[in-house]
Amino acid sequence: MKECTLVVMAAGMGSRFGGLKQITPVDEEKNFIIDYSVYDAKKAGFTKVVFVIKEENLNLFESTIGSRLKKQIKVEYAFQCLEDIPSNFDIKKREKPWGTVQAILCTKPYVDGPFAVINADDFYGFDALKKAYEFLMKNTSPYTYASIAYPLGSTMSENGSVKRGVLFLENNLVKTIIESNIEQKDGELIATPLDGRKPFKVQKEDPVSMNMFAFQHDIYRLLEEYFTNFFKMSEEDLIKKEALLPDCLEENLGNNKIKILCEKTASQWLGMTYISDLEIVKKELEQLKEKGVYPQKLWE
Repeated sequence: MKECTLVVMAAGMGSRFGGLKQITPVDEEKNFIIDYSVYDAKKAGFTKVVFVIKEENLNLFESTIGSRLKKQIKVEYAFQCLEDIPSNFDIKKREKPWGTVQAILCTKPYVDGPFAVINADDFYGFDALKKAYEFLMKNTSPYTYASIAYPLGSTMSENGSVKRGVLFLENNLVKTIIESNIEQKDGELIATPLDGRKPFKVQKEDPVSMNMFAFQHDIYRLLEEYFTNFFKMSEEDLIKKEALLPDCLEENLGNNKIKILCEKTASQWLGMTYISDLEIVKKELEQLKEKGVYPQKLWE
């Protein structure tokens, strides 16, 4: 049987949230959202988790969530840093990491088979992790991946606009991913693409990507190619732009190099875009415990 790895992207600081939200407690036992994701991943069949973090946060991660999880599942850390680039670009001109393409690339030494990718500050639910694991177990076709998708309406925040990857499908295959800022205007949901394309209307039932994908190991070659080409842009753009996973996937979809299946999940999604979302997340997780979905003490 294949060994499956869960890659957790946890290097971002969460500017709109106001701090390092990846290690913000969300229940009385001081668990983080990451705890719930790893709990569900282990239950689904994953046997290893790789955290993508900033190296300066290693001691903080190891002394908090790492000390809990190493007793439950194999844990490794990959560091995302400015210096790790295929270019002689002067990194002093850059303030933040290079985006999610680089984040996944830095996990390559720790992943030797299929893997799923998630954000550290999103709650995905067991059904989502189960669908990712089952896809990776049954799929053997090269360059064939899955996007675990949610209906847009279930991922909106009560406290402001959100960034989502709007999926356009054809026979359950993803044809386009448009990363967009989505907000409610005059009773309608309007998606404004981040790449400058014209805004468009979306519906609550439209499928969106929450940066949860199931990949075969061959995705690393495509990520390396994309990241190398990324550095061919102007220095002005390199100072501010990021190499984003959805953009890489959309480019390869357009070139017919890959296939992405849309795996829709019935899981409840929870996230913390804004600090005011924290109490909502806490309340929802407590209700899931009361329903018996999770034990009161997650790792007991």
